[in-house]
Parts: sequence; C-alpha cells; structure tokens
Amino acid sequence: QVQLVESGGGLVQPGGSLRLSCEVSGITFGYYDMAWYRQTPGKQRELVARISNIDRINYADSVRGRFTISRDNAKRTVSLQMNSLKPEDTAVYYCNADWESDSDDPVHLEYWGQGTQVTVSS
Repeated sequence: QVQLVESGGGLVQPGGSLRLSCEVSGITFGYYDMAWYRQTPGKQRELVARISNIDRINYADSVRGRFTISRDNAKRTVSLQMNSLKPEDTAVYYCNADWESDSDDPVHLEYWGQGTQVTVSS
C-alpha cells in the first residue's frame, strides 16, 4: 500500500525553526513530484512548496526565502526546512506525491499524508 508519513511538527515561537519530513513507500518515488501543502481551519489548502521529479522547485510567495524543500530519492523522503516562522504559518502541513503521465491516455496519481500540526505562537 501507499504510505506517506509526516513527522517534525510541533509548537515553536515566532522566529523559530522547524524541519518537517515525509517518508514515502508503495510508489516509485523518483517518478513523482513531491510537495508540501498546508491548511488552516475554514480555509482551502494551499501549496507551500513543490519539488519535481527532476528537482525543479517552486515556493509560495509567502514562504520564499524562509522555507527550503528538498528530497532524497535514495531515502524516499521529502523535507521542508522552515525558518523565521511566523504565526500565520500555523497550519496542518500535508505531504503530497503527484504523478501525471505524458501519453495519449493521461493518468493522474496523487497521494496524501495524514498531516502534521505546526503551531507558531508565543
């Protein structure tokens, strides 16, 4: 079965740092784009950062310069280093794996982790 397991969430003070990790099994990890999303109560989930299967990286404007996404295909993990955290970063953070075929019959596969809570507060 496919599993995405996040870890590293917790409570941190503004200006602090946290590192999230996601361990993936059950898929051909190197084929997938990996991403971190976050969601707060009553709001739509938003993309935080994405790293493609060929290591192209995209960040949300709100986190660019503060967060760093990385992946280790050998370890089948994707990480999110979060620095200079702000209260508005408080959310449940979700790991996402995404693959879309380049063919005449498109196939889209997407998997989600359970989520890990990040709280930035004094």
